[in-house]
Amino acid sequence: MKEDIFDVLIYLFENYLDGDSDNYPDTSVIASELLDAGFQQPDVNRAFDWLESLADIETISTIASPSFRIFGSQEMAVFDLECRDFLMYLEHTGILSPANREIAIDRAMALKEEEITLDKLKWIVLMVLLSQPGDSAAFSRMEDIVYDLIPTSLH
Repeated sequence: MKEDIFDVLIYLFENYLDGDSDNYPDTSVIASELLDAGFQQPDVNRAFDWLESLADIETISTIASPSFRIFGSQEMAVFDLECRDFLMYLEHTGILSPANREIAIDRAMALKEEEITLDKLKWIVLMVLLSQPGDSAAFSRMEDIVYDLIPTSLH
């Protein structure tokens, strides 16, 4: 089974990030646990770097104004139409602010994958929302979407 950085990130989220931050073990303990679970050292290192970069992003406050997002050619190569539409849906419904949308795009691009799937994008957005203080309602709504508790489109 091929594991990668994204699998490490999901493992970390489900086992550490979505809990009580006062009880986190040391990163070396977590890294050892990841290696024991079968993840490769380079993927573990890249996952920690990815999370550290996410933590280093300062909260950006935005002023609500009518605007739109144009995706560049590199972004369009990574995000298919379904992913781009999903980001716009999240922003339109108030789950993502324009600033958090940009952070999610940045973190997805930082994975350096040829294409981001919709499922991966959902997880990335969830991790971004967890890292940004102040909007637990948006995080809860996104968590419901990730775990398929609510539909994301009407038929």
